[in-house]
Parts: sequence; C-alpha cells; structure tokens
Amino acid sequence: MKVSGFTLVRNGVKYFYPFREAIESILPLCDEVIVNVGYSDDNTLKVVESIKSNKIKIVKRTWDMSLREGGKLLSIETNAALNECKGDWCFYIQADEVMHERYIPTVKAAMEEYLLNDKVEGLRFRYKHFYGSYDYYQDNYRNWYIKEVRVIKNHRNIVSWGDAMDFRHKDTLPVRAVDIDAEIYHYGWVRPPETLMMKRLDFHKLYHTDEEVSEFSAATTNYDDLGNLKKFSDTHPAVMEERVEMCNWDFDAKLNEQNPDWIRKILIFLYPVIKRLKKLR
Repeated sequence: MKVSGFTLVRNGVKYFYPFREAIESILPLCDEVIVNVGYSDDNTLKVVESIKSNKIKIVKRTWDMSLREGGKLLSIETNAALNECKGDWCFYIQADEVMHERYIPTVKAAMEEYLLNDKVEGLRFRYKHFYGSYDYYQDNYRNWYIKEVRVIKNHRNIVSWGDAMDFRHKDTLPVRAVDIDAEIYHYGWVRPPETLMMKRLDFHKLYHTDEEVSEFSAATTNYDDLGNLKKFSDTHPAVMEERVEMCNWDFDAKLNEQNPDWIRKILIFLYPVIKRLKKLR
C-alpha cells in the first residue's frame, strides 16, 4: 500500500498558516507528499524546502488570482497537486489543518482495512475549529462543518470540488466515504489579529469583486462568531508545540457572556427555523 499526501500553500508565512506543521503531521503516514507552492510574496517556498524529508515533492506554480468564482482557484490548484500523486490513497491536508499524532494508527488501519473494498472510496474525519487562540474552539455544528473527507483513493476520477472543501467524481457523484475515529484540528482562525484581518480580506478576493471586498472590509470585525466557544483542555499535536508557545496576542472569548449550554444547544438546533423566520420579516 502506497500513500500520497498533498497540499497547497501561497503566502503561508505572511498569513501565519501552520503549513509546515500540516505537512509534518501527515508525513509519517505518507510515502510522498506533494506540495503545490504558489508564487508568494514571502519565503514560503524556503520553509517548505527546509523540511527535512526526502518524501517532499514541490510543485511550483503561478496561481491565477483573477479567478473569483466561488473559490474555484482553490480546487484548481488542489487538483494540480492531486494529479501528481502516485499512491493508492491520497491524504489531503489544507495549510491551516493539522492532524494529531494520536490518530496515525487509526488512519493507517482504516487505509489497510478498506484498500481492496471498492465500496469505500474515502475516509471522513471529524473537525475541531480553534477560534481566536489555541485555547478555544467552536461548538456550533450549524455554522462550522463537523466532518470532511480528507483521504481518497487514487485513480477513481475523484477530484477536488468547489472551493476545495469537498471531493466528488468528475461526473459530480459524491465520494463513497466512511467515518473514521480521527480528527483534524483546524487553525484557520488562530492568527495575530492584524494578520487574521489581512488574510480574511485576501481570501475574500477568491470569491468576490473588489467592490464586494471593500464592503466586506468596512462591515467586518475580526471575531464575529462568538457565543458558542468552549475551552480546550486537551493537547495540541506535537508539531504545533512551538507555534502554540508563540501565541502572544490577547483574545477575549467572552465565555461569561454566553448562554448556558442547554440554551445554546436549543438555539443551535433551532437555527434553520430562526433564519427562515428572519427572512420573512
């Protein structure tokens, strides 16, 4: 059984992506890791080149930043990395995602178990979304995705879809995936405040016009999804240790202003109904 990892990154240092940690977190499972490095304004390429592993295969590309339709650029560049994969399984990790080392045996066992099972084409992971700092995470399954496919079988006409959050067959049929007892830690909302806002504006350009981005900038604050946070009491992946220690900014989770858990859970459950009622006003 051969396993390929693949990822993509551009301006990873500038925007404080834990891309090195993301790559290192899946290296033990992989025979190769394809890294699509887009032309950057920083030393992202040098950081990738500094990773001490002969498994790393760098693909240098100039991303077409003029593409602004639903984040389509991200799936195009993800597929550019996927096309270079040679393994039986392909493990996709985004530049702000890290897998805890405790899950390596679980993922490997699932790959071995389902390798020859044609009814299974992918492995689906749980997600934990950290928010504001490494000490808090989102506890709202309505606003934050709770599961995603991150491991797929190769050579099955499976491609990255939309804005690279999902995989489908080229004929749009969904990937037949199974849930596994493993979790991806998402750190996309853990950055120095000024970097977070800069990244959000730049990321918004992948979806919207300059005018829409300008309106977004004027109306947006950094932490606009408070109210459903929980204190994190477990350990972060070992590869994240240095980055966690670097956290030197203040973040007020406002836990004292949150509703009690039982009220929060009711409101989260009723969210679709409440949203529809607001539209009827």
